[in-house]
Amino acid sequence: MELARQKLIYFSPTQTTQKVLAAIAEGTGIGQTDQVDLTLPPAETLGKNEISQELAIIGAPVYSGRVALTAANRLLQIKGNGTPAVLIVVYGNRAFEDALIELRDIATEAGFVPIAAAAFIGEHSFATVNKPVANGRPDTDDLGTARVFGVDVQKKLAQLQALDSGTPLQVPGNTPYKDRKPGGGISPNTLEETCTLCGTCADVCPTGAITVSENVETNKDLCILCCACIKNCPSGARVMEEPVMLKITDWLHTEFSARREPEMFL
Repeated sequence: MELARQKLIYFSPTQTTQKVLAAIAEGTGIGQTDQVDLTLPPAETLGKNEISQELAIIGAPVYSGRVALTAANRLLQIKGNGTPAVLIVVYGNRAFEDALIELRDIATEAGFVPIAAAAFIGEHSFATVNKPVANGRPDTDDLGTARVFGVDVQKKLAQLQALDSGTPLQVPGNTPYKDRKPGGGISPNTLEETCTLCGTCADVCPTGAITVSENVETNKDLCILCCACIKNCPSGARVMEEPVMLKITDWLHTEFSARREPEMFL
């Protein structure tokens, strides 16, 4: 099977997922590469996006062992039309649990035919300089692995005479999926003495939870704790001060600092 185009479809608040998908796309060697970025609020009104006659590389971050709910909802707008798909989840060095099988099911329901999948590691959203959890990942080695995976995907495509949607791609995970943890009520805070009101935090917020005028206000019920505002704030004014979140960060740093490696499924 020869394809002349590929499309990267992703939700990536801190750019880790996007980086992995871009490296995989380099590895496939398919000439024309387009992107469907589902990260920011305009993606809510994107409308049905029809994909056909190309390779789809679909990526989303893992939140507590599941596909991030905002990503899952926005992916429902994409229609696959029997398009071959590579599925990628990116997790913060703890575990991806049911996220990959969930993404497979989402993609299949949307009309894609999954032919390959992988779980990569990205810097955890809660990680800090003092409490690192996979800081700086995906790193050079990860992106090299992603490119090699892309080469393997292209080899598999070349060997396929037709797509068989009758046998689902086998990936780890369980159904029914683990319960989602309830969200809402917690968000990063703003240090007013440091904040320059530049608006970067609002610009990168995937759910439009942040507004900036004479001060910075955050709708805690909309915050998904992706921490894009913290990682992108040029003055370091966005911080996580909630005791429960600081406790979780300590736990992640203590228990899950040992390097984990990507896993591929072809």
